[in-house]
Amino acid sequence: MRIFKFGGASVKDAAGVRNILNVVQTMGYNGLGIVVSAMGKTTNALEEIIKLYLENNSRYLILIDHLFNQHVKIVEDLEASGADDEVLLRFRESGLKKELKAILESLKGVMLLNQSKNHAFLYDQVVSYGEILSTKIVASYFKAYGLPAQWIDARNLIKTDQKYRDAAVNWKTTVASIKENASHSLFLTQGFIGSDDNGFTTTLGREGSDYTAAILAYALDASDVTIWKDVPGVLNGDPRVFENTVLLEQISYREAIELAFYGASVIHPKTLQPLQGKQIELRVKSFMNPLEKGTVIKKGPALYPMTSCYIVRKNLVFLEVSARDFSFIGEHNISDIFHQLSEHKMQVGLLQNSAISFTICLEDKYHNLSELLNDLEERYKVSAIENVDLYTIRHHDDDTIEAIENGKKVLLRQRTQETLQLVVAGKE
Repeated sequence: MRIFKFGGASVKDAAGVRNILNVVQTMGYNGLGIVVSAMGKTTNALEEIIKLYLENNSRYLILIDHLFNQHVKIVEDLEASGADDEVLLRFRESGLKKELKAILESLKGVMLLNQSKNHAFLYDQVVSYGEILSTKIVASYFKAYGLPAQWIDARNLIKTDQKYRDAAVNWKTTVASIKENASHSLFLTQGFIGSDDNGFTTTLGREGSDYTAAILAYALDASDVTIWKDVPGVLNGDPRVFENTVLLEQISYREAIELAFYGASVIHPKTLQPLQGKQIELRVKSFMNPLEKGTVIKKGPALYPMTSCYIVRKNLVFLEVSARDFSFIGEHNISDIFHQLSEHKMQVGLLQNSAISFTICLEDKYHNLSELLNDLEERYKVSAIENVDLYTIRHHDDDTIEAIENGKKVLLRQRTQETLQLVVAGKE
């Protein structure tokens, strides 16, 4: 068994759907599970629908209709793709448009009948529709071409707790569900989503489709997982930020986990650990050039070729917390501060403590900074600098450090043998 995962960029339009078919036909589809994300910017559109709904703005119903039209346009473009007449006839007569209409009408019903005031719960019930729509289209297109793809609802496979928007997997139940329901030689399911014990939809966190692929691979003892992207593999830095980037042909599990932990965007932080547990190889390849080698993550040397790796996280917040009476910041203070960070869903990228202060660089993902500062300032003196950048260099040397620091205002520098982190003031 192999698992393929296709993200939103690979399925953003009709050309993307056709290309997924090409990749699957090129690479072979016997013993293959396929995970597909929502199309293009669909998740963003659904987030806007939620926003309008919570503002009691009925325009959200118009945006749902617009979302239907966007997906129908992709279907119509596929119908006009110039393929074999018999294939196109099967695709046109599949009833796909009616099915998409019914799906989005059910979304309207969910929102009109909603009684919950829990934003995270509502979020998961709504955004999951993006993956349902995309996989229905891809599965129907596959079947028109004679590929016996079995469409499976991921909510029947992946079972979680009730921590909506960032649910934790119930591994025992999930493995049993996958073994029972995903035994087909070719199946297609959704990334990012699962369900709780009450049958309500949950999500695994943004970009959680990679994690879905890893969960399936773990449960099915797959030989490998391939994440198909619009890049040739894992590079040693974002080419939009860093010059002269190189392709990393091989990365060890441990090194990949380190890169993910520090914020490398190619790999979801939770994806690697279940794969490492069973020594399942993870490949990152280009969906435009499926026969190229790409990157493989497996047991072995840290990196090949060995080179410095660069990661930058932008628009973070730099906090310095100290006691109001200039006393020491002890373990009980640090525990209290971390409790507040957890309560306000802050993601910590770097921390450092001294006798009288505790310094943190964090991401305000859910826009809770004001509430956090208010709560901390009840007991501490707090200094906050917004719009800072956090640079991380793995396997640094003097030249790489100089190149990164050149011309920047460094607020904090933290260095170990393998890793250098710099908090840098952002541009005004």
